[in-house]
Amino acid sequence: MRRLLSLASLLFALLIGGSPALAKPTGLDAVAEGYVKLVLSVGEHEEGYVDAYYGPAEWAAAAKADKRTLPELSAEADRLIAAAQASVPGKPGSLEARRKAFLIAHLGAVKFRIAMIGGAKSSFEDEAQALFAVRPSLKPLAAYDPVLARVEALVPGEGPLSDRVEAFKSRYIIPKDRLDAVMRAAIAECRTRTKAHISLPDKEAFTLEFVTGKSWSGYNWYKGGATSLIQVNTDLPIFVDRAVDLGCHEGYPGHHTHNVLLEDRLVKRRGWIEFEVYPLFSPLSLIAEGEGNFGIDLAFPGEERTAFEAKVLYPLAGLDPASAPAYGQLRETMKALAGARMTIAQLYLDGKIDRETAITLTQKYSLVSRARAEQSVRFTENYRSYVINYGLGQDMVGAYVTAAGPGQDARWKRMEKVLSEPTLPSDLQD
Repeated sequence: MRRLLSLASLLFALLIGGSPALAKPTGLDAVAEGYVKLVLSVGEHEEGYVDAYYGPAEWAAAAKADKRTLPELSAEADRLIAAAQASVPGKPGSLEARRKAFLIAHLGAVKFRIAMIGGAKSSFEDEAQALFAVRPSLKPLAAYDPVLARVEALVPGEGPLSDRVEAFKSRYIIPKDRLDAVMRAAIAECRTRTKAHISLPDKEAFTLEFVTGKSWSGYNWYKGGATSLIQVNTDLPIFVDRAVDLGCHEGYPGHHTHNVLLEDRLVKRRGWIEFEVYPLFSPLSLIAEGEGNFGIDLAFPGEERTAFEAKVLYPLAGLDPASAPAYGQLRETMKALAGARMTIAQLYLDGKIDRETAITLTQKYSLVSRARAEQSVRFTENYRSYVINYGLGQDMVGAYVTAAGPGQDARWKRMEKVLSEPTLPSDLQD
């Protein structure tokens, strides 16, 4: 059988003459099984909704064979929420109590997504709150103008600032024939730095693949068994700093590490099967994208990133290491523009600006070419309020982890807690 029963359960089953394999889950275990099957069924109505699944193959087959209607799925979500609320959790603050809160929050997000698939419309903020369990507080675009002025001082000249920044960054493109070597070196360093603080299973591994025709720049597809497929989109030229970005965000201590720890600590050790499935539009995504982004700064604090890039990545890419500090300064200054993406998405999705304006504003406030701005807007059209998970998630995870103290060991320990426990956005605000 897939799960080991406790010794007491096993003996009881044998005494009454039954088979342990026939024992049905109860309490939160029963809710968890229902949740997994519900998510798989919703995935039959929306391609891409199930981001990862490594549970019983027969459950996925059953969801495909018996396609329940949206009203039926919504009613099932209500039933499971009521069952979870009626369950008796552990002590306040215990992992068992947090498991209950996690299931209730994620079932609520499933129910809301079912309504969206059925055509329900909400404001950007309401949608974000319902799907990701946090209400974004967005700054007006004018709040980012002082940052643009600081970038202007770094890249002076004539013409639009976005064109000047793009021209400056074009000197740092990784040649395609060197991309594989640069990416693997970056991921290897991210892995080394992560494993110095977090213990991972011996057989954890990933496959690296380059793809085209996507609205995203990188993606991690978790396969279970401590393995991932990491894809890098090569539709547009890749700048040298994206190697560390993607290596940390998609790999270590980002999505791959997160999923490996959830599988190892919660699925295998505790039998919490709800973590065998990952619905993309869920509170877990704010944690995942937030830790993926903040994990870059955690793994490469201060000047360590620029130093590593200059020493290792620039030579591999055939770039001049002496120019690394200038690029690093521009990158660090532009970080303060990240929140503008959320504001533009809100304006566009709520119908306050049209598509062309969204592209123009993205060029201005993200300081990218038109092609990159179009890719960003396509992402917003595909994933909608999901964009809050990058900027807001990074801010929330970053604040929670740095609150552990100034020492790197304390911060990594807290990051491991975020990655290996049933963490909700509300847990980051404690």
